[in-house]
Amino acid sequence: MGDLRDVFKYFIVAAIVSALFLQGIGPVNVAAEEQEPVIRIGVVPTAESLVMGAEGAFDVVDKETGEVLIAGAEGTVDVELGGAAVVQTNYRLQVASTTSESYKEDWLERAAAAGYVTYVEEFGDFDRLLIGKFPADAGWSERAAFKNDIVAAGLGGSDSYWRVITVGEGEMALNVTYAGETATAANAVQIIAASERVSINGKPYRGLAEAGFNSTGTLAGINELMMEEYLYGVVPHELPPNPYGELEAQKSQAIAARTYALSNMGKRSADGYDLLPTTSDQVYGGSAAEHPISTDAIDGTKGIVATYDGKLITAVYHSTSGGATANNEDVWNSGATDYLRGTHVAQKGNSLKYVPALDVYKNSDEGESLRKVKKGDFEADWSRYYRWNFEWTAEEMSEVLSLYYNIDVGEVYEINVLEHSSSGRVAEIEFVTENGTFYEYKDRIRWALQYINASGDPAVLLSTLFIIEPVTDEVNGEVTGFKTNGGGWGHGVGMSQVGAVGMAEAGYSYEVILKHFYKGIELETRY
Repeated sequence: MGDLRDVFKYFIVAAIVSALFLQGIGPVNVAAEEQEPVIRIGVVPTAESLVMGAEGAFDVVDKETGEVLIAGAEGTVDVELGGAAVVQTNYRLQVASTTSESYKEDWLERAAAAGYVTYVEEFGDFDRLLIGKFPADAGWSERAAFKNDIVAAGLGGSDSYWRVITVGEGEMALNVTYAGETATAANAVQIIAASERVSINGKPYRGLAEAGFNSTGTLAGINELMMEEYLYGVVPHELPPNPYGELEAQKSQAIAARTYALSNMGKRSADGYDLLPTTSDQVYGGSAAEHPISTDAIDGTKGIVATYDGKLITAVYHSTSGGATANNEDVWNSGATDYLRGTHVAQKGNSLKYVPALDVYKNSDEGESLRKVKKGDFEADWSRYYRWNFEWTAEEMSEVLSLYYNIDVGEVYEINVLEHSSSGRVAEIEFVTENGTFYEYKDRIRWALQYINASGDPAVLLSTLFIIEPVTDEVNGEVTGFKTNGGGWGHGVGMSQVGAVGMAEAGYSYEVILKHFYKGIELETRY
């Protein structure tokens, strides 16, 4: 019997491979059959209370014991922290992220010896080290003085920054109320509905809803569902079908998003879920975000992932490269990754001479000539951020840098680009100011050199592919501000999403698109 089963398996696999080839997918490897995984998304990462519901009848179940706490016909339940829990929200100064246990223990000992309150936040494979505890209404000057003390004591650097942290302390419990009836649970609770349609804080999702405890002792609203259903709510947000409806580009996005999710399962397990629904991981909008074009792309590539040497790749992507993507080590402090190599985003071969240079844009009429010439570039027709410009007043630049470095920098005299990476991105920048000279590197430059958006608030610079120059008074030559001309949106590593759209429009398949942006990869069906 065993031999006969093997024969049947051979013909089944052969039929699958043949069908995929006839559909134009090409040589996709079929791996050993696996079950489609379940994924957990922290759609509400921290809260003191949640409102959860379902379409039709549902049960509220103790996750650990399986006991049905409440049986509901319709509507919503209110979940609140109970027991002896006390929730506090404070400013805490984050000074480091580390994977070294010895470094963490040494830092904690030195901080304790100096009499400082500390807090360690687990985050995937590393720990975030925070110090101090200030009320949420603490003033900037008070916190700035504290930071200076921490830097002087050698417990943090000038790049330390303040975060607002909410922490629950004491014995935790959940109070679940439905139709005037309240049940108390010591464990996480789940809403399970026959319809498999639930809601958390009014937002609809597939699968089930859960209220659990995160690593800070407050509530987390968690949506648990099948991987492909999760992608239904991701792909339309990451690559909106309107206007980016090219099916092969949507398929490329689906495979990249699936690969990212699978390779990051358990990333945030300390908080009770796998991923966040934001740009920290992938933007996830639940069932309300679903779109037929994206759903077709996901269904048409079910289970397909990108691998390198048989392992899932880190399938990072960004909106717009500006003409060329970047090597990962030129953007982040990480070792070179073979498949994350910078590449052109143009039609005419491998030569970077077809990528419009920033100095061409600088001397053009706000980029219009680039859109007329195009030079075969895939992005220029699709992204309004292919080329961009911003201008700061002297006061705005001082404000932006003071906010980032958490010190009053005073007048900004010069901004100098000291180093570029191979893709033309700024790798090191220098800010010469009245109160000192400050530096930043690689992708962190976008956070240091923020622009002032339409609402009047600082916002992260779109990319590090830019030229920056002073604006001077025509009469006396004094610096009155700074201006930048740049290109692209995002970190620039991996797949350019609008570049993928342009390639799809030109007739390329998702396999060609993915192998263009991720060098040397294979496509493999995991389930």
